Amino acid sequence: MKMSDIVARYILDMLDESNGNAEIQRNELAGTLGCVPSQINYVISSRFTPEQGYIVESRRGGGGYIRITRITTDRRIAIMHIVNSIGGRISFTSAATILDNMAEQGMIDSYEKMLITSALSDKAYKDVPQEIRDQLRASVMKNMLATLVLLQT
Repeated sequence: MKMSDIVARYILDMLDESNGNAEIQRNELAGTLGCVPSQINYVISSRFTPEQGYIVESRRGGGGYIRITRITTDRRIAIMHIVNSIGGRISFTSAATILDNMAEQGMIDSYEKMLITSALSDKAYKDVPQEIRDQLRASVMKNMLATLVLLQT
C-alpha cells in the first residue's frame, strides 16, 4: 500500500470515529505514520476536497491544526455546494471525478451519473471550438446539477 493511501485511510478512520470531524496536527500525524509532513498536505489537498465532500480548514502557528469535516448535509445542499465550487471552466476528467464521488456518496444514482457524464463528454463537444469546451462543460454541468436540486423540491 502506498504511503498516500495509508495517510488517507488513517484520516478516513479518524473521520469515521469522530462523526465526520477530524482535527490533525500535521507534524504529529507525519511522525505517527512515518512520513514527511508534505505527504500529509498532498493527501489532504488531493483527496479531501469540496468536490469529494469535505471542508478543510487550517490554522498555522504553534498550536496550528488542520480540521477536516465531512459534508453531511442533505442531498440538495451538498449538490449546490458542488455547483458553487465548479467555477467557470472544468475538464471532462475533473467533471467525471466529481460525478464519481457524488455517486459514491449517494448524491446521484447510476442513471443520473451516466446521463450527466454523457452530456459532459468530449464526444458531445466535438463540434465546439477547443478553447471554449471547458467553459461550456462547466455551464452545462452546473445547470444539470441545479436541475436535480429543483426536481427534489
